[in-house]
Amino acid sequence: MAYCNWGNTSAINQKYHDEEWGVPLHDDKRQFEYLMMEVMQCGLSWNIIINKREIFRECFDGFDFDKIAIYTENDVARIMAVEGMIKSPRKIAAIIHNAQCFQKIREEFGHFDDYLWGFSKGKTILYDKHGDGYIPVSNGLSDLISRDLKKRGFKFLGTITIYSHLQACGIINDHGCDCPRYKYIIVHYPCVTKRRDKEKQVQFFG
Repeated sequence: MAYCNWGNTSAINQKYHDEEWGVPLHDDKRQFEYLMMEVMQCGLSWNIIINKREIFRECFDGFDFDKIAIYTENDVARIMAVEGMIKSPRKIAAIIHNAQCFQKIREEFGHFDDYLWGFSKGKTILYDKHGDGYIPVSNGLSDLISRDLKKRGFKFLGTITIYSHLQACGIINDHGCDCPRYKYIIVHYPCVTKRRDKEKQVQFFG
């Protein structure tokens, strides 16, 4: 369970690991929240982000993408003034812009969820050796999705960021095979086993 040991680093991480991380997610609002938390994380540690989650929710109307899409410069200034908020006008502007891109995907596919899960045909992927602790920072699937999102105008969503999102939203099950959450997901959700795919910077967490 070495890779999942990050869940033991704090009570908030433990709750996130045990209740959210890796569980197949099929809710557009939560998908947007997860994605934009990844945007905010760029260059920062996950611990900073998870501990500021409620601040983000306060700043961005609970990650309601329809409300965020019509934010103005006044909203950027408002968010920048919130105590404890990450002071990055570029990231804040990117989230507003991404909300507009998110709406366009929904217009085309009906739901962002249908768009994203279409890449795995609705199944959680179990990559060879990942359950044993061999975890990359990105792979062929995250490359493909990142490229497509960039073509659609999204910002701050490179392949490493997208790989983290695929782990979080349950498209990739990267819990350790001795972690109870690994087995829970296999039992309760449709899964498919695949060979490793163009993996980069693989680390062994053993």
